[in-house]
Amino acid sequence: MEFKAQIKPMSVNQAWQGRRFKSDAYKAYELELSYRLPPMAIPEPPYRITFEFGISKATDWDNPVKPLQDVLCKKYGFDDRDIYEGVVRKVVVKKGEEFFKFKLESIV
Repeated sequence: MEFKAQIKPMSVNQAWQGRRFKSDAYKAYELELSYRLPPMAIPEPPYRITFEFGISKATDWDNPVKPLQDVLCKKYGFDDRDIYEGVVRKVVVKKGEEFFKFKLESIV
């Protein structure tokens, strides 16, 4: 099924009033990823990004996307406004076996 509505999509920034602050858990996540993520050559924009999230409890498929994407942008120095395509998969795993995978590729 496909549906098109002539209405401007709302951004996350527009959806929330005032300033939002990083939680201590997010700061720790960002720090840990900065150590764990390997050096990587970044292709030329525009990009397609693919995520796979192994989760152990029920959550919306898009909940882990923005925090991880922001950390990746900071670590690798690309701008998420240059992402034109995205694929997200979630799989259920046992507690303690959670993971994520990502792939960033050029769509030129």
